[in-house]
Amino acid sequence: MTTLLLTHADCIEHAPPEGHPERPDRLRAIMAMLEAEPFADLAREEAEMGSIEHIAMAHPQDYISLIEGARPDEGLEPLDPDTWMGPKSWDAALRSVGAATRAVDAVMQRDVENAFCAIRPPGHHAESNRAMGFCLFNSVAIAAHYARDEYLAERVAVVDFDVHHGNGTQEIFWDDPDLFYASSHQMPLFPGTGGRSETGVGNIFNAPLTPNDEGEQFREAMSTVILPALDAFAPDLLIISAGFDAHRLDPLANINLTEEDFGWITLKLMELADNHCDGRVVSMLEGGYDLKGLTSSCGVHIQALMHGGTVGS
Repeated sequence: MTTLLLTHADCIEHAPPEGHPERPDRLRAIMAMLEAEPFADLAREEAEMGSIEHIAMAHPQDYISLIEGARPDEGLEPLDPDTWMGPKSWDAALRSVGAATRAVDAVMQRDVENAFCAIRPPGHHAESNRAMGFCLFNSVAIAAHYARDEYLAERVAVVDFDVHHGNGTQEIFWDDPDLFYASSHQMPLFPGTGGRSETGVGNIFNAPLTPNDEGEQFREAMSTVILPALDAFAPDLLIISAGFDAHRLDPLANINLTEEDFGWITLKLMELADNHCDGRVVSMLEGGYDLKGLTSSCGVHIQALMHGGTVGS
């Protein structure tokens, strides 16, 4: 089983204000962790710049132009109180899109079994016409549309276990029955979406968690809501919005998952991908703001992608 790691140094150069939780040290910590011996067999590539044509699969041109035009020559430019652009943010966002589309190429062409994109800024809060929640472009939505357009994938699924609901992915997928979105997340919490009643055209499955829930409640939500729905959808490609901010150490939420919980859900998703889409999985980094919780959880997630294994109960 070969896993491809896609990243680029430009993703570190996106630098929000001092003290911002979505900081360059997140990616630095992950890349340092991935130098350890257990990750020696990762295939590694630098992400190329994504194309405007591919971004336009999920975002209208006037929005793309707005983001490009907001890039400052120096200093920082706020798009909202949480979402900022610096001189290198545009390049980082394009590298993230390039990683997403290259990951789809690699798994659809069977160059590798699966892929992990170590990218920032994250993407799942970016709606078709709105940057928010640290996000500029919705990389998972772009990847899903790219898989359909380039490889004629009939059904593409995104499963999101970030502690914050991926309102952007939900909005972009809302009325398309061949795109599937499922999310476990804390409620109430930013961005305020993600109720069970939000179902799109029968293609949206939300399984909200309550503050202070632990692995037992997370596994139940996955096992009773999201995994059965994903199994019934039978995707041609599975994309993971891999946020690790539901970890018990994370400062931005109140869910108490451990590394083992992230390993468990990764293996469960891989099992369904083996059943329906020949193991084709693309995973993309979203949140995770405590560096210890982030790196330990991300490490377990990537090792599961690399090695698979018997799925525990």
